[in-house]
Amino acid sequence: MSENKYKDALIIKFKKRTARVAILGLGYVGLPLSTVFAEAGFEVTGIEPNARKVETINQGISYIPDVPNEQVAHLVKAGKLRATTDFSILQEIDAVSICVPTPLRKTGDPDLSFILSVTDDMAKYVHTGMVVVLESTTYPGTTREILLPKLSEGNHKGKPLHVGLDFFLAFSPERVDPGRGDWTTINTPKVVGGITPTCTEIASAWYCQALQTVVSVSSAEVAEMAKLLENTFRMINIGMVNEMAIMCDRLKIDVWEVIEAAATKPFGFMKFTPGPGLGGHCIPIDPLYLSWKLRSLNYTARFINLASEINTNMPRHVTSKVQDALNEHHKSLKGSHILVIGAAYKPDIDDLRESPAIDVINLLRTKGAQVSYHDPYIPHIEIESAGPDSAVQEPIDLHSVPDLMAAVKDVDCVVVITNHRVYDYAAILDQAKLIVDTRNAFGALKRARPEQTSGKVFGL
Repeated sequence: MSENKYKDALIIKFKKRTARVAILGLGYVGLPLSTVFAEAGFEVTGIEPNARKVETINQGISYIPDVPNEQVAHLVKAGKLRATTDFSILQEIDAVSICVPTPLRKTGDPDLSFILSVTDDMAKYVHTGMVVVLESTTYPGTTREILLPKLSEGNHKGKPLHVGLDFFLAFSPERVDPGRGDWTTINTPKVVGGITPTCTEIASAWYCQALQTVVSVSSAEVAEMAKLLENTFRMINIGMVNEMAIMCDRLKIDVWEVIEAAATKPFGFMKFTPGPGLGGHCIPIDPLYLSWKLRSLNYTARFINLASEINTNMPRHVTSKVQDALNEHHKSLKGSHILVIGAAYKPDIDDLRESPAIDVINLLRTKGAQVSYHDPYIPHIEIESAGPDSAVQEPIDLHSVPDLMAAVKDVDCVVVITNHRVYDYAAILDQAKLIVDTRNAFGALKRARPEQTSGKVFGL
């Protein structure tokens, strides 16, 4: 057997679109990737532990806003896409992409339980001539230190497999930004780094059949680190501009006007904006994977830790701003009715992951406020805190208020956490008694109607 036998066979299958593809995890990353490969002509099987999601996909229905129902229905009907909970299908698969969550534990340490679980399940069925690509964000070394030993042990027949010869292993970080129409899975450049050069070649040969741009790097560790650099860059700069917002607040300067003025510089400046805290599946989490890894090497990632501290404290800053705004109107936060507008972590999507809205609602309730919320994309949310008068922290369900404008008119203060475009901010301004705007949603109205907004609209 020549050492290139499996490599050559796989590359031919990729070019002919006869390779059988599996995506482990059909969430915000996995389902769009599945449809991209299926649209390219591959037969794709999504492996998902959630039986309800499996049934939904097999019925031709999408539960991810970025993936249209029509696309899923077409691909399922054409026999290019299906879903299952059965890992044994991997015995028939040539190429596997792992797209499972990598959250943080409450202690702030990486939670690799999803990666460990799917790797254990996959190891039973890994075979010669298979390529495995990890897309889940993690710390540098995960692919080599965790996946490689488990997959190299061999399948149920007990035969050891040699990476780069018998099977191929690589890391390719996901770059999904939910809600975007300009940069999607298919046209966002894809970084790929393998355990060996051959692994990189094989994984790149697969991805380039469906994605417009594939960027090969020298190792899995480089690809893992590149992802962390991308999001650490954003997290630190957001932390800086959040602190700038706090400083401007102390100096009685409009931070948004400062940012717009600075952004007129055509070189040496990149615009970032402040907000009520970090949200989403990447920026609040990924840099802490790097910080955790460096602690094991006796190094303190000071920029990351400082930015994390500032960003984590922004919900408290927002709560203080609400309290101060109510004081200006001769009201106490305790007992006041507060309406939080927008619960998603960013505008115009239904993604609640790590949203600062949860922390703001919790903090307001802890201080005795009566809090409701509205979000057209998120009908209900679960809040862990039971409030200030309960010793037991029991989860409660909050439901989006059915009539936004009636609630705006009724409450003591409106707090804008997520500036969805569907909101009529002029109408909200007309009806609200008091507004705390954490996203500059009323910026244009403040310039156009200074008399109406003065003393009524408070920013960060």
